[in-house]
Amino acid sequence: MDDDFQTYLNRLARMTLPEAYQAQVQNIQESYKFQKAATGERQAASFPGYTIITPPSEEDTKNAGFYKQLQEYQGQLLNLPINPQLFLPIPSGSFHLTLADLIWDSAYLDAIARNPDYESDLRSCCAKIFAQFQQSPKREPSPIRFSILGVMLMPRAIAVCLVPQERSSYEQILNFRRTTYQNSQLMGLGIEQNYHLTAHITLGYFGDITPDLDRKKFAEMLSELNQQWLGNSPEFLVHRAELRKFDDMTRYYREPDWTAIDF
Repeated sequence: MDDDFQTYLNRLARMTLPEAYQAQVQNIQESYKFQKAATGERQAASFPGYTIITPPSEEDTKNAGFYKQLQEYQGQLLNLPINPQLFLPIPSGSFHLTLADLIWDSAYLDAIARNPDYESDLRSCCAKIFAQFQQSPKREPSPIRFSILGVMLMPRAIAVCLVPQERSSYEQILNFRRTTYQNSQLMGLGIEQNYHLTAHITLGYFGDITPDLDRKKFAEMLSELNQQWLGNSPEFLVHRAELRKFDDMTRYYREPDWTAIDF
C-alpha cells in the first residue's frame, strides 16, 4: 500500500508548494481531538488507543537538537497574527514520528469491551512482530535518517513532513511496516493498514475557525515560514520504535516491559 521511494518524494514535494497551501487551507476543519471546556478554553478530548512511534521528544536525547528547532518553529506558529484559538499546540515533549498506527477511539473501546484480554493480546502480538523484524534478512544496519521538507497542512492539524535522506532509510521503515501490517495475528485483532506512510510530526490542531479567517493570508504566512527549512533542515534519526498507549493526543506512555526495538 505504501508508495515507492520516488513516488513518496514527489507526493510530499507537491504538498509543500505555496499553491498547495492555498488549496489545502480551504478545507481545514475544527479538530474533534480538542473540545471546549466550560471555561471556553479548549482541552484535549478523550481519544484512547495504541500506536508504534519513535520515543517522544522528552525522552529522545539523540534528537534533542532537532526537537529544539521544532519547538522554536511551533512558537513561531503561535506568534502568527491570527486568531489565537485557531492553532492549538500540543506539548512539545510529546513530539514524535508515528511508524505504524494501530487502533484508536471507538475501534479500541469496542475491542476491549468484547475481549477483556485485548490489550495483553495486542502487546504480546507486537512483541512477536518486533522479534520477527529483528531477525529479518531484509533488516539493514545503516542509520535511518530523515530531514524536514516543510510544513504540512492537514485538514485538522499542522505538522512538518519528513523525507528520507537516502533510499535505504525509506526501505527500512517500509519493511518494518510490512512486517507489522501483514502479521495475521495482528489482523485477527482487527488492525489493518489504513493510510499510506506520510512521515510527519504533528505540532498542533485546529480549534476555532472563524468566518473572518483570511485563508489566503494564512496560507501565505505558512509558505513564508516554510522557507526556513530550505537548505537548512535538521537531521532526524529514527533509532528506536516503541509500542505506546495514549489517552488523548498530548501524551504517549509505556511500561518498561513493553516491546521496543533499536534500529
